[in-house]
Parts: sequence; C-alpha cells; structure tokens
Amino acid sequence: MNHQEALTLYIAAFVAELVKSGVEDVVVSPGSRSTPMAMVMAEHPELRVHIHVDERSAAFFALGIAKASQKPAALLCTSGTAAANYYPAIVEANYSRVPLVVLTADRPHELRDVGAPQAIDQIHLYGKNVKWFVEMAPPENTAEMLRYARTVCARAASMAQRSPAGPVHLNFPFREPLVPQLDRADLFELSERADGFVNIKPGQLGLREEEYREIAESLNETSRGIIVCGPLEKVDFPEAVIQLAKKLNYPIIADPLSQLRSGMHDGSWIIDTYDSFLKNEDAKKALKPDVMIRFGAMPVSKPLTIFMKENSDARQLIVDGGGGWRDPALLSTEMVHCDETQFCESLTPSINAGKDNQYFSLWKEINHLTRSRLADINEVDELSEGKLFYQLSEMLPEGSTLFVGNSMPIRDLDTFFHFNEKNIRVMANRGANGIDGTVSTALGAGTLSQPLYLVLGDLTFFHDLNGLIASKLYGIDINILLINNNGGGIFSFLPQANHPKNFEKLFGTPLDLEFGHAITMYGGKYDLISNWEHFISTFKQNTDAKGLKVMEITTNRDKNLTEHRELWNSVSQEISRLLER
Repeated sequence: MNHQEALTLYIAAFVAELVKSGVEDVVVSPGSRSTPMAMVMAEHPELRVHIHVDERSAAFFALGIAKASQKPAALLCTSGTAAANYYPAIVEANYSRVPLVVLTADRPHELRDVGAPQAIDQIHLYGKNVKWFVEMAPPENTAEMLRYARTVCARAASMAQRSPAGPVHLNFPFREPLVPQLDRADLFELSERADGFVNIKPGQLGLREEEYREIAESLNETSRGIIVCGPLEKVDFPEAVIQLAKKLNYPIIADPLSQLRSGMHDGSWIIDTYDSFLKNEDAKKALKPDVMIRFGAMPVSKPLTIFMKENSDARQLIVDGGGGWRDPALLSTEMVHCDETQFCESLTPSINAGKDNQYFSLWKEINHLTRSRLADINEVDELSEGKLFYQLSEMLPEGSTLFVGNSMPIRDLDTFFHFNEKNIRVMANRGANGIDGTVSTALGAGTLSQPLYLVLGDLTFFHDLNGLIASKLYGIDINILLINNNGGGIFSFLPQANHPKNFEKLFGTPLDLEFGHAITMYGGKYDLISNWEHFISTFKQNTDAKGLKVMEITTNRDKNLTEHRELWNSVSQEISRLLER
C-alpha cells in the first residue's frame, strides 16, 4: 500500500470521526503542509469549511463560532509561524473556557532541527494554554492506526468541550506527496463502528444531599447576603439562580455578561447599577454583606471587585462547575465545585421562604435611585459614549447578539446597559481581556447569531481590520458601532492620566485614521455620524440592510471623562442624601 493511500484513509478516518464527535465548523488557514487535511475536510458534506487567510484573525473567527454555538470548532493551519499566529486566540479560549480543536500540520520528524524551511518547534507550542496536546503518529493505513486516529479525535473533541471547556492541540507530521486520493467512493466510509468509534460521557461536578442541606441551614440564618453573577453562558442558569434569589431574598448583582440583564425572566431581583453606586463610601458601608455567593468568572466592574475585597470577613462561596479557582483576591471561604444550575436547583428547596429583608430592599432602592440619575445621560446633546450604551437596550431588535470590545466599551456597557426583556445575548472576549481579534470573534459568532451588533473603540477596530474580510467572503451581516475618540480612552480614567508630560505619546496614542476607506475596501456601507438624529435614522436604516455596515461615532476623550465623573458625583450625592434620612 502506497503513501498516498495511507495518508488519505488515515486523514479521512480522522475527519469522519471529527464530524461524529459533533464538530460542524472548521476554519482553515491556507498553506501547503496542511494540504491533505484541508482537501479532505472540504470534501465532507457535513462539515462547514471557512477559509481565512490571516491566521490570527482565523483563530479568533473560530473562537467566535465556538462561543456562539458552545460546541467545539476546529482550526487548521500549515507549519511554521502560521501556528504561532493562532496563539492569542488560544490564550483567550483557555481563559474564557471556549472549546477549540486546533490542528497544526508539521514537517515530518526527519526535517526538524536540520534547517528545513517553514519548520519550527511545534511540540507543546501553546504550553499550558491548551488542555491536551498530542503529537500525532505519521499516517498509516492499518486497522490499528485508523482506530488510533479516530480515538484521538473523539478524545480531543470531548476534552475541548468537557467543563471547563478549552482548546486542545493536535500536531500532524505529514510527508510529501501531500495530495490525497479524493476520488475514492469510500472516502468517509467507516467500516467499524459507523456511528462513532467511542462514546465519551463526561459527568457533572456535584455535591451530596447532606452538603446542600448544610449550606441551606447556614444561609437560612443570614439575611444580609448577595448573589454575584459574573460572565456565564448557561441557558438554564438564569431561571435557576432567580428562583434561589427569591427564596433567599438576596439581590443578584448581575454582570452584563451573565446573561441576566436581558430576557423574560423576573428582573425584580436584578441589581444592574452597582458599578456606579459602589463608588460611594456610604453605600458600601450600608450594604456590607455577611455572605456572598458567586457564580461565573470575575465581574467586569472594578468597584464591585473592590467591594468584595473590602468585605474579606464575609463568608464567600464560589460555585464553579468547571472545577477551577476563580478567586484572584483569595477571598473564598468555600470553593464549591458543582454545576451552577444544579447547585441552585438542589439548594432552593431547602431554603426557608418568606423572610422580610430590609437589606434587600435597600439594595433595590439604591439601584432605582442610581438608574434615575444615570438616565440624565440621555439629555446630553453631543455624541456621547455613555448615551450610546444607554440607548442600546431600547434600540436593539429583539433577540439581538451584542458583542462588545474591551477597554471603555465593556465598562460603559456595565454602567449604562440596564435590565430589559428583549433576550439580548451579550458577548465579549473577557478571558485575557485583550483588544486583539475582536472583529473576527464577533463575525465568527455572527455565522450563528443574528442580528449581530458590535460596539468597539478605534484602537480595537484598527487592531483587527483584517477580520472584516470574513463579512465580505461569507456574507455575514454585522452592524458595527465604531466609537472613535482617537486613542485609548480608558487611560484617561487611570492614574497615569495625572502625569501629562508623555501621556498622549505613551497612552493616548491617537491614530488620526479615516476608517471610511477601509470599509469601502471590504465592500461595506460606511456612515460618519454627525448627531443623534443622524445616528437614530442610520441605525434604523441599517437594521434590515445586509452585509457590513459601520457607523462611526466621533467623541472627545476629555469630555467623556468629565461627563462620567459628573454623573458619578451626582449619583454619589443622591445616595448619601438617601442614607442620611
């Protein structure tokens, strides 16, 4: 049996098992050494193949697909620096718990470390940022090696999706010739175990019944408690945690990425303006908790994080279905490794209902007062970053996906995007909190989640302009709200802003770019927004339009800083007056 036949059947067995394992999408970065895998993948009728020339953008595009579907997406590239360009997205996938199956082609062993072109050390290339690494055996067409290829594939897909989800890396050494035999009628025929080689059944982390009762008994004695929900995507979690909050009479401090600020669930338990009022010392003193129950990743809000740190004497239960250690401040008194929904559903029946809770009422009253003060942003006449986010909950269509860039946009979302009943899915790259790959990740999510709106700053947009090609190639509809304050607006809120000598050079970093030219290059529709009336009319026009649409909203960094501080001061004064009564 010749090399080409062995190469073909080995890879075809792997690709067939990839589909049997639930992988529906693969993003391919064109290259030579990955030729056999790419050509076989393109032949499979049940696999959606997306071609993305820029490897960094390709990896984030796959990340977006996996984030939206909550299923593993595969990623394929050739050998050399192509694989290195996947690194940022793999880091993000690791820290944000997104399942990726990363497939890198490699030179065969005899061409390594001998000066061969496009050959770098790809063994454990991504280090501890992947859950599992396998240096694949060279292709052979024996029953044992086909079982090997299928078994590794099934394990990789299962490992990527098993909680905590994350990326896995398989490295394939291929010898030339690289072109497989695609004319075989039996290319994807599985003669053995046609429904999948091995069925892997991952379990859920949970507690014993007596442990739930012990926790419930202690919580029944505490009225000054809060539930903190950070970034978390579990379809059944919102209703479960709200039922627990009702029984406990605890407020839910809901991060914008918790998926609790939008939907048809009961919003009366949701606290959504804490980022503003927890800047007030009187409020923090009055709202001091005895117990905190936390779900999900660390919240976006720095004031909330400080509030949790300042209450280190409170009992803090961190519930993590992935069995991780999400406690950077080292505050937990109990680390509960249990599925989040299961924890709520199992604990709720043992909680005593009907407690009169003045503590909860105070949270609600302060939240209501803060909302009313933050609403003043709507009276601003000039284009404003805060006002943009305040209006989004009203303007976005039902069932939208809202992807938000890091730095100031995610923080303005936290401050001004309040509870609504529109089922708006909010997404962001909050694993490593970087600005790279934001456009590509959003477009990847847009292959499955529509209508799609992306709000980001000018530096973040510039950082991933290459990602826009996916919208043109695959007809992905996206509405981009580009906030252009000509630089890094978030640095104006940080201590280095008090040292103006080299501030603009080192941190402000103005680009002075006219983005309209780039949008034209990618075949998109571009609008430079002149005022709020123009924004509202353009937003409505773009709602039903197809393809790439960019609305550029120009703001001033200094005015933005003043506007935010005046609002926060107004909130703080009103809260202090309330608490003096």
